[in-house]
Amino acid sequence: MPDIIQLLPDSIANQIAAGEVIQRPASVVKEMLENAIDAGADAIKLIIKDAGKTSIQVIDNGKGMSETDARMSFERHATSKIRNANDLFAIKTMGFRGEALASIAAIAHVEMITRQPSEDLGSRLIVEGSAITKQEPFQANPGTSITVKNLFYNVPARRKFLKSDPVELKHILDEFHRVVLAMPEVHFSLHHNGNEIYHLPKTNLKQRIIGVVGKHINDKLIPVNESIDDMSISGFIGKAEGAKKTAGEQYIFVNNRFIKSQYLNHAIRTAYEDLITKDMYPIFFLFIDMDPAKIDINVHPTKTEIKFEDERLMYNYLRVSLRHALGQYSLTPMIDFGTDTNFTRNLGQNMGDDRSIKQAYQQQPSSSGSGTQPSGSSSWQTPKSSKDWQDVYRGMLDINQPETEVHPDAKHIEQEAYHLGLDESSSIGASNAPMQLQNTYIVSKLKSALLLIDQQAAHERILYEIYLERLQNGELASQRELFPISIELSPAKASVLKNILDRINALGFDMSEFGHNSFVIHGTPVGLDGSTPIDQVVETLLDQYSQNIEVELSIEENLARSMAASSCVKRGRKLEKEEMINIIDQLFACKMPAKSPTGKKCFITIDGDELAARFK
Repeated sequence: MPDIIQLLPDSIANQIAAGEVIQRPASVVKEMLENAIDAGADAIKLIIKDAGKTSIQVIDNGKGMSETDARMSFERHATSKIRNANDLFAIKTMGFRGEALASIAAIAHVEMITRQPSEDLGSRLIVEGSAITKQEPFQANPGTSITVKNLFYNVPARRKFLKSDPVELKHILDEFHRVVLAMPEVHFSLHHNGNEIYHLPKTNLKQRIIGVVGKHINDKLIPVNESIDDMSISGFIGKAEGAKKTAGEQYIFVNNRFIKSQYLNHAIRTAYEDLITKDMYPIFFLFIDMDPAKIDINVHPTKTEIKFEDERLMYNYLRVSLRHALGQYSLTPMIDFGTDTNFTRNLGQNMGDDRSIKQAYQQQPSSSGSGTQPSGSSSWQTPKSSKDWQDVYRGMLDINQPETEVHPDAKHIEQEAYHLGLDESSSIGASNAPMQLQNTYIVSKLKSALLLIDQQAAHERILYEIYLERLQNGELASQRELFPISIELSPAKASVLKNILDRINALGFDMSEFGHNSFVIHGTPVGLDGSTPIDQVVETLLDQYSQNIEVELSIEENLARSMAASSCVKRGRKLEKEEMINIIDQLFACKMPAKSPTGKKCFITIDGDELAARFK
């Protein structure tokens, strides 16, 4: 039988490797920005066209490369950042694997222009599909400029799966934010299709956060600064009232490298226990500095996953540090029954003795009321707090009602009425006075069952169908504001709003651009809930819209869904009787009353048999 195993050609091997490292234009941006930082640049310019599909260019003023190094940089596993296996446990650079440029060159057309400050001339290289087609002396500024064009030109299947320009631009901005927040001492600028989106001069961390997120975040930030042994946590967290409905401004950096960690996210959630509800997301920009030998970042080619030598210590260190920061601003209860009191006392004395503090951080973490414990924590014991007696008695009264399935394709209110056992000739609200439960659910009596409506999900469905119909058939009515309202957005949100401003105005807004990421609102949609400030409605609308662009929705569907989510009645708001009746009647007049636009059930029913079963 003939031999069948053979070595793959370098061109194919490079394309396979590129599939792990380069997944979309944002991956190219990440790798090139990190290389510029490793080159010692203090000024970096990112220029993209058509969300990176046409071209991506990064220009830096770093140390540049020699003619030989320029050629070597496109070889697989060629790097200047490590020399042996031991270096993997002392990594202080952003890159180290030697795969990025080789992977990019395998699936794109690349031009590199580089010059070392000590040299009079630089080098210019042209690379296509891993092959260097030209290298020549070139007059250039000190540093390096790399232009990547026609990404995935030779991998049509991968190019076909790229998303729309707004989606790809969102991913690029995400990567850009992660890099610029970690390096406030570096000047960054970002240009897209000839327009400057970001101009971020050298500054401190707080000013860099404001430059990225917007001025509105300035008074919502709380500083964090704790240290023990060879670890420290610094940065900023948001006040409880600054928490948002979407997980937007949440950043964790370890040795200036952005990481993703559900484990550490859970620790942060526990720090906000009793301060925010489960559906809210706190703001944080946290920087953990520690001995590189105690972490492993060589877990995945994207280098966003990390392993800690002592995860439990890290969990408690983060949790208690944030509780301390929140406590200093009188945002947490005076006594935290889930925390070692000796530890808290030490923190109040400027962290006290490092050895006793480390022991305190190694204490067992308490459970969070906002989620499940981290994986591997099932053996931990949860200390009881003084509030547990309330939970015990509350649990005796709560009924965990099973949800009755409702036909998801219901088209008419008559069908819903038949399913629920309603009298078609009478309105629900007219014959049964509704009541509100926990300022969240509307309870109404049916013929032989109870109807429970989620007020927020139901109102989202109502508004969604109204906004969608008006967007498709004509403009919504607008009401003039007595005084114009001005709002200033982050560069990213301002860019999004500029692109959809005509559609936003079709919703009933009368909004115009004022310059420098500012907008003026002269009118708002008729019937908009006045309990939420209009600037917050617009911010939430843009957050929801940006979040939804990952889903393949038409712009009308996206805007209708986003507007409904930002302006609907929220859970926790007390409703008057007439408001509850209106929600019930309007919900069952919808085309699809069973589900909210995001798929959440709007109502459930509990019949007599189910209630009887609860008492057996």
